Amino acid sequence: MASTPRLTQDGLEWKETLFDLVPQWTRDPSIAAIENTCRQQLNIPPEGPCTIAFHASGVFNKLYIVECARGRLIMRVSLPVYPRHKTRAEVATLRWLQDNTTIPAPKVFGFNDSNDNEIGFEWILMELMEGVPAHRRWRTMSMEQKVAFTQRIATFQAELSGLGKPGSACAFRGIGSLDLEKVAPGPLVSYELFMGNHLNYDVPRGPFRSSHDWLSALLSIIQLHQTAVLKKTDDEDDQEDAEEILAAVRKLLPLVPKIFVPIPLESEPEATALYHHDLHLNNILVNEQGEITAVLDWECISALPLWMSTKVPKFLEEQPREEEPQRDEYDDELPEESAAEVEKLNDPDCLDNEGKNELYWIHRMEYEATQLRKVYGARLRELWPEWPLEESYTKTDLYDAVSLCDGIWVNKTRRWAERMEKGETVRLEEC
Repeated sequence: MASTPRLTQDGLEWKETLFDLVPQWTRDPSIAAIENTCRQQLNIPPEGPCTIAFHASGVFNKLYIVECARGRLIMRVSLPVYPRHKTRAEVATLRWLQDNTTIPAPKVFGFNDSNDNEIGFEWILMELMEGVPAHRRWRTMSMEQKVAFTQRIATFQAELSGLGKPGSACAFRGIGSLDLEKVAPGPLVSYELFMGNHLNYDVPRGPFRSSHDWLSALLSIIQLHQTAVLKKTDDEDDQEDAEEILAAVRKLLPLVPKIFVPIPLESEPEATALYHHDLHLNNILVNEQGEITAVLDWECISALPLWMSTKVPKFLEEQPREEEPQRDEYDDELPEESAAEVEKLNDPDCLDNEGKNELYWIHRMEYEATQLRKVYGARLRELWPEWPLEESYTKTDLYDAVSLCDGIWVNKTRRWAERMEKGETVRLEEC
């Protein structure tokens, strides 16, 4: 008798926190099932070595180290937050990177885009990349190493655009995550489109022809969600929050066609490029010399408008600080702070303060990021002379306003929209 296929999102539930919805596992993947799957995928006989060990958890995934005759691999088991599309888009992205760029990203050995399998979840079996997170080495790297590191990231961005070589064309047309069959933009895999019950919303999901269509769809999702909140809650605070967000959305909606002209159906879709929105130092691996050995976390990475490439990588998003902080001008750590630091030394994310107050390291990072932003921009302009920096500020501000209006920055986004509506030229960060 055939077994009953698992429900599409079986194994997933969403937990509401103070600020957001968080995906939860209703059951853990079976280590034995992972081993069996790896043996089948890698053609390992029963007597051959194959051991599985839990490694780490991400927001949507559980990672397992696979030890076998081929070496050490990574099995990533994923919650079905966007069934089929999320896994297939990531595999398509990783394959495109291998074929079209010098970016060191994991090679895919196999995948399953259904949860109707022995493990009970979607999975990707991929190369285990060498190196340690740049976050751990950053304080001990020289400024020369950090400059080289930043220039390399700028080179990667030029390669993602497809426009880093003379006479080359943009990488893609249309906004969306890569389709595995066509290796072109397909349905967009992003948190806004699949969180909670958002998969049930009747909204366009891509590929989008233009920035106008994409941002209009994101605002429609926010409207649907907050309208649903008003209908289902009797809590006055929740109702007030929803009303404030809806008011901000109503201010932002008229700005979309003003800033982004819709593209006629007979015209080609907008030029786009892959954009890695989460390039923080934990997603970039380096060797002992500070050289980049891997760029990780390519899930939910999509082809987005070229103007999005003018946003700096996450590790450069710090407050401006032009004056270099002088170590001797900062206090030493207090005894209790030093004692607390010793207790945290086994935590891989804990960095050695070298006896100095934490404020020194915060200001140090701000200063370095300020200088490295200049390095990043100069290198990208060199590789991509038509990099659309200056004309993109209003566009990126509108994107950020749309992204932030559904949360604690709602009043800031509303103020910015009101001033833009009056014809003022103002940056979102100034509101």
